[in-house]
Amino acid sequence: MTSKFEINSLNTYIKEQVQHIINHKTKPLGALGILEELVLRICLIQETVSPKIASPTMVVFAGDHGITQEGVSPYPQEVSWQMVMNFIAGGAAINVFTKQNGWDIMVVDAGVNHDFDPALPLQHLKVAKGTQNFLNGPAMTKAQLDEALEKGARLVQQIHARGSNCIAFGEMGIGNTSAAAAIMHKITGIAMEACAGRGTGLNDEGLNRKIAVLKQAIINNPAYSPEEILQTFGGFEIAMMVGAMLSAAEQKMLVLVDGFIVSSALLIAHALHPQILDYCIFAHQSDENGHKQMLQFLKAKPLLNLNMRLGEGTGAALVLPIVQASVNFINEMSSFESAGVSRK
Repeated sequence: MTSKFEINSLNTYIKEQVQHIINHKTKPLGALGILEELVLRICLIQETVSPKIASPTMVVFAGDHGITQEGVSPYPQEVSWQMVMNFIAGGAAINVFTKQNGWDIMVVDAGVNHDFDPALPLQHLKVAKGTQNFLNGPAMTKAQLDEALEKGARLVQQIHARGSNCIAFGEMGIGNTSAAAAIMHKITGIAMEACAGRGTGLNDEGLNRKIAVLKQAIINNPAYSPEEILQTFGGFEIAMMVGAMLSAAEQKMLVLVDGFIVSSALLIAHALHPQILDYCIFAHQSDENGHKQMLQFLKAKPLLNLNMRLGEGTGAALVLPIVQASVNFINEMSSFESAGVSRK
Protein backbone atom coordinates (compact mmCIF):
# COMPACT_ATOMS: atom_id res chain seq x y z
CA MET A 1 0.00 0.00 0.00
CA THR A 2 2.54 2.56 1.14
CA SER A 3 4.90 2.04 -1.78
CA LYS A 4 2.31 3.60 -4.10
CA PHE A 5 3.07 7.09 -2.82
CA GLU A 6 5.52 9.05 -4.94
CA ILE A 7 7.11 11.72 -2.78
CA ASN A 8 9.91 13.70 -4.36
CA SER A 9 12.61 15.65 -2.57
CA LEU A 10 12.32 19.41 -3.06
CA ASN A 11 13.65 20.85 -6.29
CA THR A 12 16.15 23.53 -5.27
CA TYR A 13 16.59 25.19 -8.69
CA ILE A 14 15.01 28.46 -7.47
CA LYS A 15 16.73 28.45 -4.08
CA GLU A 16 19.35 31.12 -4.95
CA GLN A 17 16.71 33.32 -6.58
CA VAL A 18 14.45 33.13 -3.51
CA GLN A 19 17.37 33.80 -1.18
CA HIS A 20 18.34 36.83 -3.26
CA ILE A 21 14.81 38.26 -2.97
CA ILE A 22 14.78 37.66 0.80
CA ASN A 23 18.22 39.24 1.25
CA HIS A 24 17.26 42.40 -0.67
CA LYS A 25 14.15 43.25 1.36
CA THR A 26 14.36 46.45 3.45
CA LYS A 27 15.92 44.86 6.51
CA PRO A 28 19.31 43.78 7.78
CA LEU A 29 20.49 40.44 6.40
CA GLY A 30 18.79 37.58 8.25
CA ALA A 31 16.83 39.95 10.50
CA LEU A 32 13.54 38.09 10.07
CA GLY A 33 15.15 34.92 11.38
CA ILE A 34 12.99 31.83 11.20
CA LEU A 35 10.44 33.62 8.98
CA GLU A 36 13.15 33.68 6.30
CA GLU A 37 13.74 29.94 6.65
CA LEU A 38 9.99 29.32 6.55
CA VAL A 39 9.32 31.21 3.35
CA LEU A 40 12.33 29.67 1.62
CA ARG A 41 10.90 26.23 2.39
CA ILE A 42 7.43 27.24 1.20
CA CYS A 43 8.82 28.69 -2.06
CA LEU A 44 10.71 25.45 -2.75
CA ILE A 45 7.61 23.33 -2.02
CA GLN A 46 5.45 25.49 -4.30
CA GLU A 47 8.26 26.04 -6.85
CA THR A 48 7.57 29.77 -7.02
CA VAL A 49 9.01 33.08 -5.82
CA SER A 50 5.43 34.28 -5.15
CA PRO A 51 4.09 31.72 -2.66
CA LYS A 52 0.58 31.72 -1.24
CA ILE A 53 -1.37 29.86 1.42
CA ALA A 54 -4.63 28.69 -0.15
CA SER A 55 -7.63 27.24 1.73
CA PRO A 56 -5.67 25.97 4.75
CA THR A 57 -7.50 22.89 6.02
CA MET A 58 -7.45 21.27 9.47
CA VAL A 59 -8.49 17.61 9.43
CA VAL A 60 -9.33 16.13 12.84
CA PHE A 61 -9.36 12.31 12.85
CA ALA A 62 -11.15 10.48 15.67
CA GLY A 63 -10.83 6.85 16.70
CA ASP A 64 -11.12 4.58 19.71
CA HIS A 65 -8.52 2.23 21.17
CA GLY A 66 -9.00 -1.23 22.64
CA ILE A 67 -6.01 -0.69 24.95
CA THR A 68 -8.26 1.50 27.14
CA GLN A 69 -9.56 -1.81 28.60
CA GLU A 70 -6.26 -1.94 30.51
CA GLY A 71 -6.93 1.31 32.41
CA VAL A 72 -4.31 3.42 30.59
CA SER A 73 -6.51 6.53 30.58
CA PRO A 74 -8.40 8.26 33.39
CA TYR A 75 -11.22 9.13 30.96
CA PRO A 76 -13.88 6.65 29.77
CA GLN A 77 -13.99 5.71 26.08
CA GLU A 78 -17.30 7.49 25.44
CA VAL A 79 -15.45 10.81 25.72
CA SER A 80 -14.17 10.17 22.17
CA TRP A 81 -17.61 10.33 20.54
CA GLN A 82 -18.78 13.07 22.89
CA MET A 83 -15.82 15.21 21.82
CA VAL A 84 -16.58 14.52 18.15
CA MET A 85 -20.04 15.97 18.80
CA ASN A 86 -18.35 18.95 20.47
CA PHE A 87 -16.14 19.45 17.38
CA ILE A 88 -19.20 19.36 15.12
CA ALA A 89 -20.99 21.86 17.37
CA GLY A 90 -17.96 24.20 17.25
CA GLY A 91 -17.29 24.12 20.98
CA ALA A 92 -13.77 22.69 21.28
CA ALA A 93 -10.42 24.48 21.48
CA ILE A 94 -9.61 23.45 17.91
CA ASN A 95 -12.83 25.12 16.71
CA VAL A 96 -11.93 28.36 18.49
CA PHE A 97 -8.39 28.50 17.08
CA THR A 98 -9.27 27.44 13.51
CA LYS A 99 -12.09 30.00 13.41
CA GLN A 100 -9.77 32.74 14.71
CA ASN A 101 -7.05 32.02 12.16
CA GLY A 102 -9.08 31.30 9.03
CA TRP A 103 -8.80 27.52 8.72
CA ASP A 104 -11.36 25.27 7.10
CA ILE A 105 -12.02 22.40 9.52
CA MET A 106 -13.11 18.86 8.77
CA VAL A 107 -13.95 16.20 11.35
CA VAL A 108 -13.43 12.53 10.44
CA ASP A 109 -14.82 9.40 12.10
CA ALA A 110 -11.90 7.08 11.44
CA GLY A 111 -13.01 4.45 13.95
CA VAL A 112 -15.02 5.74 16.88
CA ASN A 113 -16.94 3.20 18.99
CA HIS A 114 -20.29 4.90 18.34
CA ASP A 115 -23.03 5.05 15.71
CA PHE A 116 -23.14 8.62 14.41
CA ASP A 117 -26.21 9.96 12.63
CA PRO A 118 -25.35 9.81 8.89
CA ALA A 119 -26.80 13.32 8.51
CA LEU A 120 -24.12 14.86 10.77
CA PRO A 121 -21.53 17.15 9.08
CA LEU A 122 -18.87 14.49 9.58
CA GLN A 123 -16.60 12.55 7.22
CA HIS A 124 -18.01 9.04 7.78
CA LEU A 125 -14.89 6.96 7.08
CA LYS A 126 -15.15 4.49 9.99
CA VAL A 127 -12.97 1.40 9.54
CA ALA A 128 -14.36 -0.33 12.66
CA LYS A 129 -15.72 0.61 16.08
CA GLY A 130 -12.30 1.08 17.63
CA THR A 131 -9.17 -1.05 17.49
CA GLN A 132 -8.56 -4.32 19.31
CA ASN A 133 -6.69 -4.33 22.63
CA PHE A 134 -3.03 -4.48 21.52
CA LEU A 135 -1.85 -5.96 24.83
CA ASN A 136 -2.37 -9.45 23.45
CA GLY A 137 -2.55 -9.02 19.68
CA PRO A 138 -2.47 -6.50 16.82
CA ALA A 139 -4.70 -3.44 17.10
CA MET A 140 -6.00 -3.99 13.56
CA THR A 141 -5.84 -6.44 10.68
CA LYS A 142 -3.70 -5.84 7.61
CA ALA A 143 -6.87 -5.22 5.60
CA GLN A 144 -8.02 -2.60 8.14
CA LEU A 145 -4.62 -0.90 8.02
CA ASP A 146 -4.74 -0.71 4.23
CA GLU A 147 -8.30 0.63 4.35
CA ALA A 148 -7.34 3.37 6.84
CA LEU A 149 -4.27 4.42 4.82
CA GLU A 150 -6.30 4.48 1.60
CA LYS A 151 -9.17 6.50 3.10
CA GLY A 152 -6.76 9.06 4.57
CA ALA A 153 -4.94 9.43 1.26
CA ARG A 154 -8.14 9.78 -0.74
CA LEU A 155 -9.54 12.43 1.61
CA VAL A 156 -6.44 14.61 1.16
CA GLN A 157 -6.59 14.19 -2.61
CA GLN A 158 -10.14 15.60 -2.45
CA ILE A 159 -9.05 18.50 -0.23
CA HIS A 160 -6.16 19.31 -2.59
CA ALA A 161 -8.46 19.12 -5.62
CA ARG A 162 -10.65 21.78 -3.99
CA GLY A 163 -7.70 24.18 -4.02
CA SER A 164 -6.02 23.69 -0.65
CA ASN A 165 -2.20 23.78 -0.54
CA CYS A 166 -1.74 23.84 3.26
CA ILE A 167 -2.96 21.15 5.63
CA ALA A 168 -2.71 20.16 9.27
CA PHE A 169 -3.99 17.21 11.22
CA GLY A 170 -5.55 16.86 14.64
CA GLU A 171 -6.88 13.88 16.51
CA MET A 172 -9.24 12.69 19.19
CA GLY A 173 -9.24 9.26 20.78
CA ILE A 174 -9.12 8.20 24.40
CA GLY A 175 -6.06 5.93 24.72
CA ASN A 176 -4.19 7.38 21.75
CA THR A 177 -1.17 8.57 23.77
CA SER A 178 -0.59 4.88 24.61
CA ALA A 179 -0.65 3.98 20.91
CA ALA A 180 1.67 6.89 20.11
CA ALA A 181 4.11 5.97 22.90
CA ALA A 182 4.31 2.37 21.65
CA ILE A 183 4.94 3.58 18.09
CA MET A 184 7.58 6.04 19.31
CA HIS A 185 9.37 3.34 21.31
CA LYS A 186 9.38 0.89 18.39
CA ILE A 187 10.53 3.42 15.77
CA THR A 188 13.11 5.33 17.84
CA GLY A 189 14.32 2.68 20.32
CA ILE A 190 13.93 5.21 23.15
CA ALA A 191 13.03 3.67 26.53
CA MET A 192 9.29 3.38 27.21
CA GLU A 193 9.63 5.48 30.38
CA ALA A 194 10.69 8.40 28.18
CA CYS A 195 7.96 7.76 25.59
CA ALA A 196 4.86 7.34 27.75
CA GLY A 197 3.34 10.37 29.47
CA ARG A 198 0.31 11.30 31.52
CA GLY A 199 -1.98 11.70 28.51
CA THR A 200 -5.30 13.12 29.69
CA GLY A 201 -4.01 13.46 33.25
CA LEU A 202 -2.85 10.21 34.85
CA ASN A 203 -1.44 10.37 38.37
CA ASP A 204 1.88 8.67 39.22
CA GLU A 205 0.23 5.32 39.93
CA GLY A 206 -1.71 5.49 36.66
CA LEU A 207 1.39 6.44 34.70
CA ASN A 208 3.34 3.51 36.16
CA ARG A 209 0.50 1.16 35.20
CA LYS A 210 0.42 2.59 31.66
CA ILE A 211 4.19 2.05 31.25
CA ALA A 212 3.93 -1.52 32.57
CA VAL A 213 1.03 -2.34 30.19
CA LEU A 214 2.90 -0.87 27.21
CA LYS A 215 6.11 -2.75 28.03
CA GLN A 216 4.16 -6.00 28.23
CA ALA A 217 2.40 -5.24 24.95
CA ILE A 218 5.78 -4.73 23.26
CA ILE A 219 6.99 -8.11 24.59
CA ASN A 220 3.77 -9.85 23.51
CA ASN A 221 3.72 -8.41 19.98
CA PRO A 222 6.90 -8.52 17.90
CA ALA A 223 6.56 -5.99 15.06
CA TYR A 224 9.46 -4.83 12.90
CA SER A 225 8.53 -2.96 9.73
CA PRO A 226 6.84 0.47 9.95
CA GLU A 227 3.62 -1.08 8.59
CA GLU A 228 3.72 -3.87 11.19
CA ILE A 229 4.31 -1.36 13.98
CA LEU A 230 1.36 0.76 12.83
CA GLN A 231 -0.91 -2.28 12.42
CA THR A 232 0.07 -3.67 15.81
CA PHE A 233 -0.01 -0.58 18.02
CA GLY A 234 -1.71 2.19 16.04
CA GLY A 235 -5.24 3.56 16.05
CA PHE A 236 -7.48 4.03 13.05
CA GLU A 237 -7.10 7.80 13.43
CA ILE A 238 -3.30 7.48 13.47
CA ALA A 239 -3.25 5.11 10.48
CA MET A 240 -5.61 7.33 8.48
CA MET A 241 -3.36 10.28 9.32
CA VAL A 242 -0.30 8.42 7.98
CA GLY A 243 -2.07 7.94 4.64
CA ALA A 244 -3.20 11.58 4.70
CA MET A 245 0.31 12.90 5.41
CA LEU A 246 1.92 10.83 2.67
CA SER A 247 -0.76 11.95 0.22
CA ALA A 248 -0.27 15.61 1.22
CA ALA A 249 3.46 15.40 0.54
CA GLU A 250 2.78 13.65 -2.77
CA GLN A 251 0.51 16.59 -3.77
CA LYS A 252 3.27 19.04 -2.69
CA MET A 253 1.13 20.52 0.07
CA LEU A 254 2.60 22.30 3.09
CA VAL A 255 2.05 20.13 6.19
CA LEU A 256 1.92 21.88 9.57
CA VAL A 257 2.71 19.24 12.18
CA ASP A 258 0.95 19.32 15.56
CA GLY A 259 2.00 17.50 18.74
CA PHE A 260 2.64 14.04 20.17
CA ILE A 261 0.00 11.91 18.43
CA VAL A 262 0.40 13.59 15.04
CA SER A 263 4.19 13.28 15.33
CA SER A 264 3.82 9.54 16.04
CA ALA A 265 2.00 9.22 12.72
CA LEU A 266 4.82 11.20 11.11
CA LEU A 267 7.40 8.79 12.60
CA ILE A 268 5.72 6.01 10.61
CA ALA A 269 5.32 8.13 7.46
CA HIS A 270 8.97 9.21 7.69
CA ALA A 271 10.15 5.62 8.14
CA LEU A 272 8.30 4.74 4.92
CA HIS A 273 9.18 7.88 2.91
CA PRO A 274 11.96 10.01 4.49
CA GLN A 275 11.41 12.80 1.91
CA ILE A 276 8.13 13.69 3.65
CA LEU A 277 10.06 15.95 6.03
CA ASP A 278 10.74 18.35 3.14
CA TYR A 279 7.05 19.27 3.24
CA CYS A 280 6.70 19.57 7.03
CA ILE A 281 6.81 22.59 9.32
CA PHE A 282 6.72 21.69 13.00
CA ALA A 283 4.22 23.86 14.82
CA HIS A 284 5.15 23.38 18.45
CA GLN A 285 6.81 21.26 21.08
CA SER A 286 4.06 19.61 23.07
CA ASP A 287 4.27 19.29 26.83
CA GLU A 288 3.38 15.60 26.52
CA ASN A 289 6.27 13.47 27.73
CA GLY A 290 8.26 12.19 24.76
CA HIS A 291 7.44 14.83 22.18
CA LYS A 292 10.71 16.70 22.63
CA GLN A 293 12.67 13.51 21.91
CA MET A 294 10.41 12.71 18.95
CA LEU A 295 11.30 16.11 17.50
CA GLN A 296 15.01 15.54 18.17
CA PHE A 297 14.79 12.15 16.42
CA LEU A 298 13.28 13.87 13.36
CA LYS A 299 15.84 16.73 13.63
CA ALA A 300 12.87 19.12 13.78
CA LYS A 301 12.80 22.72 15.00
CA PRO A 302 9.35 23.58 16.37
CA LEU A 303 8.12 27.17 15.97
CA LEU A 304 6.38 27.43 19.36
CA ASN A 305 6.62 26.07 22.86
CA LEU A 306 3.52 27.10 24.80
CA ASN A 307 3.47 24.16 27.27
CA MET A 308 0.38 22.85 25.47
CA ARG A 309 -0.63 19.18 25.41
CA LEU A 310 -4.23 19.25 24.28
CA GLY A 311 -3.95 17.62 20.87
CA GLU A 312 -6.85 18.15 18.44
CA GLY A 313 -4.41 20.01 16.12
CA THR A 314 -4.43 23.08 18.38
CA GLY A 315 -0.69 23.77 18.14
CA ALA A 316 -0.77 23.61 14.35
CA ALA A 317 -3.82 25.88 14.22
CA LEU A 318 -1.96 28.57 16.15
CA VAL A 319 1.07 28.81 13.83
CA LEU A 320 -0.84 29.65 10.66
CA PRO A 321 -0.49 33.45 11.20
CA ILE A 322 3.29 33.01 11.51
CA VAL A 323 3.40 30.99 8.31
CA GLN A 324 1.20 33.58 6.61
CA ALA A 325 3.51 36.38 7.80
CA SER A 326 6.49 34.68 6.14
CA VAL A 327 4.61 34.46 2.86
CA ASN A 328 3.36 38.05 3.14
CA PHE A 329 6.82 39.54 3.68
CA ILE A 330 8.30 38.03 0.52
CA ASN A 331 5.27 39.11 -1.54
CA GLU A 332 4.58 42.56 -0.08
CA MET A 333 7.71 43.97 1.56
CA SER A 334 9.74 46.46 -0.46
CA SER A 335 13.25 45.78 -1.65
CA PHE A 336 15.99 48.35 -1.04
CA GLU A 337 15.83 49.25 -4.74
CA SER A 338 12.04 49.65 -4.99
CA ALA A 339 11.85 51.66 -1.77
CA GLY A 340 14.84 53.87 -2.59
CA VAL A 341 16.46 52.95 0.72
CA SER A 342 20.26 53.13 0.89
CA ARG A 343 22.17 49.99 1.83
CA LYS A 344 25.15 50.07 4.11
